[in-house]
Amino acid sequence: MILEMKVPSPGESITEVEIATWLVEDGDYVEKDQAIAEVDSDKATLELPAEVSGIITLKAEEGDAVEVGAVVCLIDTSAAKPEGAAPAEAKKEEAPKAETPKPAATEAKTYATGSASPAAKKILAEKGMDAASISGTGKDGRVTKEDAVNAVPSMGTPTGGSRGTSRSKMSMLRRKVAERLVEAKNTTAMLTTFNEVDMSPVFALRSEYKETFKAKHGVGLGFMSFFTLAVVRALQMYPAVNSMIDGKEMLSYDFCDISIAVSGPKGLMVPVMRNVENLSFRGVEAEVKRLAIRARDGQITVDEMTGGTFTISNGGVFGSMLSTPIINPPQSAILGMHNIVERPVAIDGKVEIRPIMYVALSYDHRIIDGKESVGFLVAVKEALENPVELLMNNDVKKALEL
Repeated sequence: MILEMKVPSPGESITEVEIATWLVEDGDYVEKDQAIAEVDSDKATLELPAEVSGIITLKAEEGDAVEVGAVVCLIDTSAAKPEGAAPAEAKKEEAPKAETPKPAATEAKTYATGSASPAAKKILAEKGMDAASISGTGKDGRVTKEDAVNAVPSMGTPTGGSRGTSRSKMSMLRRKVAERLVEAKNTTAMLTTFNEVDMSPVFALRSEYKETFKAKHGVGLGFMSFFTLAVVRALQMYPAVNSMIDGKEMLSYDFCDISIAVSGPKGLMVPVMRNVENLSFRGVEAEVKRLAIRARDGQITVDEMTGGTFTISNGGVFGSMLSTPIINPPQSAILGMHNIVERPVAIDGKVEIRPIMYVALSYDHRIIDGKESVGFLVAVKEALENPVELLMNNDVKKALEL
């Protein structure tokens, strides 16, 4: 029996996927539920498991865009498993890549590259050029006088170094991210406001409680829980920031679904933490860890990246000092975190060295006014500089569930 394997729907509104990688080869024997391909949608990368066991025949190439419901491979279920056959993945890893032989003409031309007639050499020397950088039109690739006359020296100082280029196709996910970023820049009245945060109080709390917190809960006490809970407090104070435009109406939410930007193997992903207003420090840290692992392993689903009322992006993990983050549409605002650097600051008329982080809030000025945006960012700053009172209700151990 020949089974036709069709592309399943990875989510609502997705009509097309791209074959990112075949994990098996044409003619391999595959087991039921074995991952046979990775497919990219415009929201996530998903694995395609074999529906039955048998010999597989591929019907699409890597990089092909195929519609949901289209046949991508056939599996012959009547074929017996070859005795001693290694799993397809292992076989693929062990198989050495055959070296593609170069055509004889190319070899001859490569061998001759750099040879030039005396007249051509003189002209090239006057231009400060090397014969090896010219593609000759003479016999066996020899550079002729005409080639030298027509040669245009490259701008800048010749170095003799490599000037090769490469071209690769962008994944569907990366193309969709690019489209959304351009859309956000073109369709929103985006502005960015900045502030700085003295992270000393957060440093002190983490230094005192991080070991106990990790031993009790199995997750670290990081900066994300402080920032996330500070954002929730600020969103409740300034509900316009927790809103978005829907046609001619402003849609506001009484819950906080916080999107967190994480870097995965296929590029930027933005999974969502749901109802963060109900999460504790432990709850936020556990959810951040869970989503980060799923993004790293390429297991994030479309549902986990759908929705979100506000986004937090931490460029500081890559060393960013300051940036203007781009809104994640259809949301109306995004908070950018940056690296923490010891800086001299004025405290009660004296200069002190404090760990300072610059923070940025990009927002859609169509529904968020300057007063609200600035007030929101000040509220985040206040909570981080006084976390015991504003985030922990003056009971650190209870807030950390210790």
